[in-house]
Amino acid sequence: MSIPPDEVEAPAADAVLFRSSPWRTFALVAGTLLVAYAGVTPLVALVLGVADGPWWSTLTQGAVVAVLVAGAYALTSRSALSTWVRASAGGLELAAQGSDPVLLAWPDIDHVVIRRDGLRTVLDVTPVDLDRVHPVSMQDEGWPAIRDDEADPLGRPAFTADLTQVWPGPRALRRELTRRMH
Repeated sequence: MSIPPDEVEAPAADAVLFRSSPWRTFALVAGTLLVAYAGVTPLVALVLGVADGPWWSTLTQGAVVAVLVAGAYALTSRSALSTWVRASAGGLELAAQGSDPVLLAWPDIDHVVIRRDGLRTVLDVTPVDLDRVHPVSMQDEGWPAIRDDEADPLGRPAFTADLTQVWPGPRALRRELTRRMH
């Protein structure tokens, strides 16, 4: 299990934290499913030519379906792995999917990319050199996942993190990284 960001001292006072939030994701998934169920049920009843039940019955059924599906998603193994990213004047800290956090000073980062990978939003951080990556703790969970493929023009490895459940969202992280990198 990754060290929570509350137990790691920020490298600078102006740190902005982005962390996974299974409860917020649960609420978002459940709310979306409830709205979809409540919107689609009358259309299905109309197309099939059957009488639609009372509105409270539709909402109750939708709530049960939404809570069950969102709960199943929240209990999946990917959802249970915590991810956090903290940007500050001292650099970029990253702990992805249960890994130990690492710190990269801004000059030690070659480039950062936030990209889509199917339904997921992924952060790729390419360091100038892996020897310039600083572990934040001495635990033995290991570094964040490293993507080692042809995506980098020079063939360098990149740390990768799933940002799907990170709050505030990937757009806010992209704005913060743009502000810090330039």
